[in-house]
Amino acid sequence: MVVRYELVGLDLADVRFAVSPLNELVLSLRAWRDPGRYPLHLRWLRALEDIRDSLDGSVLLALTNARLWTPDFLNPRPFSPLTRIDEELAGLADTDPAVVRRDLQAVHGAPLPEPLRGPAPRVLARIIDALTEYWRRCFEPHWARMRALLEGDVTFRGRQIAQHGLAAMFSELSSTVRLVGNAVEVQLRSNLDYTTTTTGGLTLVPTLWTTNASTPISAAEAPMILYSARGVATLWEPQSLPAPDALSGLLGATRAGLLVQLGTPSSSTELAARLGVTTTAVNQHLRALRTGGLLVSARHGRAVLYRRSDLGDLLAGVG
Repeated sequence: MVVRYELVGLDLADVRFAVSPLNELVLSLRAWRDPGRYPLHLRWLRALEDIRDSLDGSVLLALTNARLWTPDFLNPRPFSPLTRIDEELAGLADTDPAVVRRDLQAVHGAPLPEPLRGPAPRVLARIIDALTEYWRRCFEPHWARMRALLEGDVTFRGRQIAQHGLAAMFSELSSTVRLVGNAVEVQLRSNLDYTTTTTGGLTLVPTLWTTNASTPISAAEAPMILYSARGVATLWEPQSLPAPDALSGLLGATRAGLLVQLGTPSSSTELAARLGVTTTAVNQHLRALRTGGLLVSARHGRAVLYRRSDLGDLLAGVG
């Protein structure tokens, strides 16, 4: 089956890339339901086993079906590579109850799973509460790492367009995507089959949670293609801490590497996930570097972010 997006007039040039935290959050539930299909994320899934038991799992798991479809209203079209989760959750709260019912039934048919039954506004509120807590406990500590990979993919695709054109870029998104004339065709394994003319352009969204390109279930939804981001295989692998030998000799290899990394603000949780060590171990080194005047810290929401001080910049050779 094929979904076909016809790009007309200026829409041919209006192909944009965007990143959606909410899309990533919801699509990750596919790995909960069927972890065997997502072996690259098993390290992350294992790390969250105890946390997941404290979440509203009955609602979260009901947001996918056996075909791993998710309701369209939970996969809104993002408009920027810098989209924020709080903005998307606020927009989700304004979803028309009729759309909520329609999209849940499109995924599950009738009757709906028990956690999704009842008045649509009450169901929507429960969904938002469950997703918000899921984000806070399971995604927020790792989002900087995920986002960096997604934004890196967007940068790569932009270079592809500049160097080789739109057709080449589409062919590299997935073996199931191609540009034929002024139409973008997406071959699907599901029974979706529709053709629509784009309105306001076509949005391409990299994701960590698909192996094949996918589209909204409904032709009435904004034109959007979700495709697998480059580099997912390396996402959960521990990263090294490269640092100049002289700096390592002065501070030790780990602290020197952390100082080099912290040109960009990061939390101890993010750093621990990136490096494959415990948060406690990272905190010991961060406290020592801050006490020595090489780092400064500031609270950002629930997290404490660390970055190099002016003295740290000078010592790292970037001042």
